[in-house]
Order: sequence, then structure tokens, then C-alpha cells
Amino acid sequence: MSSNPDNGPAVSRREFDELFEAVRTWGRWPAPGRGAWNRVTADHVRAAASLVRTGTVVPIGRPWDTRPGPDNTRPALHHMSDLGDVEPPEPSAYKDFLGADYHGKSVTHLDALSHLAYRGLLYDGRDARGSVGAGGARFGSVQELGPLVTRGVLLDLPAVLGVDWLEPGRAVHAADVTAAERALGVTLGDGDAVLLRSGRFRRRRELGPWDCGAASAGWHVDAVPLLGERGVCLLGADGDSDVRPSPVEGVHSPVHTLAITAMGVPLLDNLDLEALSAACAGAGRYAFLLVATPLNVPGGTGSPVNPVAVM
Repeated sequence: MSSNPDNGPAVSRREFDELFEAVRTWGRWPAPGRGAWNRVTADHVRAAASLVRTGTVVPIGRPWDTRPGPDNTRPALHHMSDLGDVEPPEPSAYKDFLGADYHGKSVTHLDALSHLAYRGLLYDGRDARGSVGAGGARFGSVQELGPLVTRGVLLDLPAVLGVDWLEPGRAVHAADVTAAERALGVTLGDGDAVLLRSGRFRRRRELGPWDCGAASAGWHVDAVPLLGERGVCLLGADGDSDVRPSPVEGVHSPVHTLAITAMGVPLLDNLDLEALSAACAGAGRYAFLLVATPLNVPGGTGSPVNPVAVM
């Protein structure tokens, strides 16, 4: 392996494939289309609900973004379809249309297990071309996941490091996870949803947008085995979880690949974690009830979503 001072050790394709095999959980779950979400039981939900103390609800989804920019190359659509100008009877109606090619760097969304294949295979070894077609996914759809409710944990790396944000290209390693646990007084556990804050949206508000596909802070692949050992069932980030540029030769989204395709862990991308960072700091705790309810889309490879953290 060679070294990059920003995004960490470079990883060869052979090393990545060995890592893929080491964290793979194919054949483990009774409902394979739900992947690691099989971990979450009613007991997990009750334990997460017990974390609600003040009743403070913190939205962590981004506004619907219709403005083109370097980090929004496929803007969401919003237009009015009825302006109340049709003849009575009363009342007059106002209606609007929403649409989005949401798998990108702007819309807050959930990636289901049908979203990514590696070497032609989806999670659990399902043939991708035989499982996803023009009509959508027949395996691993967002409909199979349903509402996601569990304990959320915010790993607030800028708060731990005493900086405003992580610079694009900065990788988060396994050692960063254990250091953050100590600093924030929280330990990742079975059935947790882990949200990684890099400070992306604070940086964006102060310095403006940039091409997040070319450079973003996020997980290095060397952190994934630790997350798997802890039994994490959902990963989220204010980026898309992957550090970019990718440290793995020939794999543009290696953490996506390990999480979704090897481990069956769905992802939440493009969360705005700034208000949650402030709420957690104010409360002195970094665990909370997380609720994410994707659209009930038969065959969907994911969904726009507006998750909330409840303190």
C-alpha cells in the first residue's frame, strides 16, 4: 500500500477484494433483502425510544434543492400543477409536482440494497441484471426496508478535533472512531445507525459549494471492519460516506460497496448534521432516537427521505 496524506493509505484492488470477503455477510439473514436491518428488533426500538428526554425533534434532511451547482448536477424539480385558477365550485386548489434523480450529492436520500452491485452481484450474491430491470428492483428494494427506527449515534469529528470542518479529501479511519467514542462518551453497538459529521454544510455555507464527487471527507475502507464488528445497521453522513478521491484503485465508491453490497448496510446520504451537532453538544450526549421513513416505492433502489433525530 502507498500513502496519501489526506485520504490515507491507498488500497489495491486485491486488498479491497480481500476486505470485501472479510466483511461479507451473505447468507446470514432470514430476510436478505433487508440485510443488516434484520438486526433491529422491537427491543432495539424500545431502547432507542428510552433516549427521548426533552422531546426535541431535530430535522437532519436537506431542503429540496432545485438550484444547479457543482454539487447538484441533477437539480430536483418543483413546479406548480394547479394555481387555483380553475372555475369553482369552491374551494380552489393549489397543487405542486415534485421529482428528483435523487442518487447524487444534493438530495437527502436512502440507498437500498439494490442500489449497488460489485462484480455483477448485489448483496447476498444476487445477480444484479436478473434482479434489477426497467421495472425496478425485485430484490433489495426500499420497500423491503420500510421505516427505519433505531438508536442513532453522531460521530462529530470536527467537534472531537476542535475544527470547524474536515477538509475535502480527509479520510476517517478506525482509530478516529475509537477516539471519537472516548471524546463523545458513546460506544457504537448492535443495531445502531452511525451518522458521520464532517462539517460539509458549515463549510459550504461559509465558503460556497464545490464538486463533492471529486473531493469530500468520509470513511476510509479501513474503518469498515470495526463498524461491522460493532453490528452497525445503517450508515449516514453529511457527504455520501465515502472519502473522495477514492483510496481504492478502480473502485469509485468503496465504502458504498462494502456497506451495501458486502454487509447489507443501507446508507443515508447528504444529511445536514449542523443542527444535530449543536443539539448534541448542548445536551452533552451523542445518542438519540433516529427515525427515517423512506417513500414506499415498490422496486425502488432508494428514496428521498427527511430523517429526524429525537432528543
